[in-house]
Amino acid sequence: MGATLRMASAMGAYTLTDRGTWLSFRGRGGLTAIFDRPDSTLRNQYSIIMVNPAKHPHVKAADTRQFIDWLTSPPGQAAIAAVTMAGEKLFIPNAAGLQ
Repeated sequence: MGATLRMASAMGAYTLTDRGTWLSFRGRGGLTAIFDRPDSTLRNQYSIIMVNPAKHPHVKAADTRQFIDWLTSPPGQAAIAAVTMAGEKLFIPNAAGLQ
């Protein structure tokens, strides 16, 4: 994504980028964000899916389940919400109601 921002800067072009890359690039290359709202309007959705252990018995299903349960729990969601760069949130947790 950083290469895309550098190319957009060199070409005087528009591009879409994720918040983390933008925050690390911001202030370089003469680019300006024309739409930057750290809310659910713009989603860069991440998902977690366990590989089917019936089809792939070598996977560590119990460990995977434990990680998924933590990631979607209130403490896991709080950990996601706590990730910042330059004092700005990078992710908006949204696992509530999905389980």
